[in-house]
Amino acid sequence: MENMKAQLKSTLDRLLSQTELSVSDLQRDQLVTLVTLLDKWNKAFNLTSVRDPDAMVGRHIVDSLVVGPYLSGRHFIDVGTGPGLPGLPLAIANPDKQFVLLDSLGKRIRFIRMVIHQLGLTNVIAVESRVEAYQPEQKFDGVLSRAFASLDDMVSWCADLPASTGRFLALKGQYPEQELQTLPAHLVLDKVHSLVVPEQDGDRHLVVIKLAK
Repeated sequence: MENMKAQLKSTLDRLLSQTELSVSDLQRDQLVTLVTLLDKWNKAFNLTSVRDPDAMVGRHIVDSLVVGPYLSGRHFIDVGTGPGLPGLPLAIANPDKQFVLLDSLGKRIRFIRMVIHQLGLTNVIAVESRVEAYQPEQKFDGVLSRAFASLDDMVSWCADLPASTGRFLALKGQYPEQELQTLPAHLVLDKVHSLVVPEQDGDRHLVVIKLAK
């Protein structure tokens, strides 16, 4: 296990050195432990199609962390979080921000709660619910997802989640030209950030949508 952790740390450091991101020693340890837990639980619970822990570092951890610089506000929800992506890496790297991780599948939420406990994270709550049934006490500064097939689905199913000044933050592959043309009238495109994830193939974009004034 220690050999594996050393290898994962080395991969994480190599990838992060190709970005503007930095993490503390504690955060690095937590991110590596997250990968080892994901690898271990994946064998029984099939949480991700990525089987190689070394590949998880780029595909899941760094791919999530690159969103961090664009998080404006304190209170975020990751909708359809799966095994906690991008929510868990972002929560580890941003201890000053609060995250709700929402998924309808019990095994995923059980995994996330175990990770929260193991890593001692105090800024994450895991919620098992369908998004359309979820009624938060407080609206969010940012509604994150990398799970939704289309922007239309995301903004309609999550319509009640952002605060009046909140944003939808959709993680996409290619620039979603056609999807952006069919946004409902009460929403406008704020920005699209091209994300660079070192040593990963394919485009990555963060689409930021806000309420029209």
